[in-house]
Amino acid sequence: MNLGPIQGVFLHSVGGFAAGSFYAPLKKIRRWAWESYWLAMGLAAWVMAPWIAALISTPHLAHVLCGSPPRRIALAYMFGVLWGIGGLTFGLTMRYLGMALGMAVALGFCAVFGTLIPPIVEGQIVDLVRTTSGLTIAGGIAVCIVGICICGRAGMRRDAELNTAKKSDAVPEFALFKGFLVATVAGILSACFAFALAVGEPIAETSTALGTRELYSNNAVLVVILAGGFTTNVIWCVALNVRNRTYTDYVTGPLPGQLFNYAMAAIGGVIWYFQFFFYGMGKTKLGGTYDFSSWSLHMSFIIVFSNLWGLYFREWRGSSRRTKAMVWIGILTLVASSIVIGCGNYLAGD
Repeated sequence: MNLGPIQGVFLHSVGGFAAGSFYAPLKKIRRWAWESYWLAMGLAAWVMAPWIAALISTPHLAHVLCGSPPRRIALAYMFGVLWGIGGLTFGLTMRYLGMALGMAVALGFCAVFGTLIPPIVEGQIVDLVRTTSGLTIAGGIAVCIVGICICGRAGMRRDAELNTAKKSDAVPEFALFKGFLVATVAGILSACFAFALAVGEPIAETSTALGTRELYSNNAVLVVILAGGFTTNVIWCVALNVRNRTYTDYVTGPLPGQLFNYAMAAIGGVIWYFQFFFYGMGKTKLGGTYDFSSWSLHMSFIIVFSNLWGLYFREWRGSSRRTKAMVWIGILTLVASSIVIGCGNYLAGD
């Protein structure tokens, strides 16, 4: 029995839980501006965690990076920079729309672009209509998009039902138009991570050839991609620190409060990194012709867990029962899409 697809779906669910949960510790940070805690979180997520994980799991990391095609490293870094811009606006999406609605809108665009563009570029999209496994995966992707739309619709109903005071109570800086604008940009640019992984395949192959277990072969690629993402974020956050004079956030205030803020930022960053740590492993387990389906799996699990956190933080407080029921329908639809995509990969394996 081929357990690879089952293991792949499970690993993607763990990664989705991490991605849908990273913002929870950040909500506990006090007296810091957004750019301050976002930069502190990013240092842990995009520099410390990926390098530590890669050094532990990749026997000859320096040789892997030096021995990989320079053009591929440059492309992976470039797409990482673009993805970093998407990550910046992603953080602003959570700020203006909250975890539930923000995730649904941003990841809706991200799922579509990140899942479909790589196979279109590589000429694999035709295979989806030629085989039973391909049609099954295509159906799962379609169900995923439907689930995302349902969650987004529930968020729009919530906005229509809540008055201004209740919106501010759940999401202090709630701004629908501004939030939808940055969510659209975030979703499109965040899909560049999928493109970065695709162009970074030779790095993973070099890593495997030099003795890295295939399960961890993408950890070396993540070092390059996340370096690009960190470049974008550090420039923007430092610029905001200077403009808003919030650079004192890092060193002022009672010591216990400062240590708590740093701890929450670090925890959020490590949790954030785990999404792609497990994503990379899940991608190797699915493998084969349809490994691009990993992206839609990842997106669906993120929305599932982010909506659950949104319910936990009472972002849906004051919404009607029908709206809350719609959220659950959307979550269950996304879970169903993950099962269908897993079945399609299982059929491909057989």
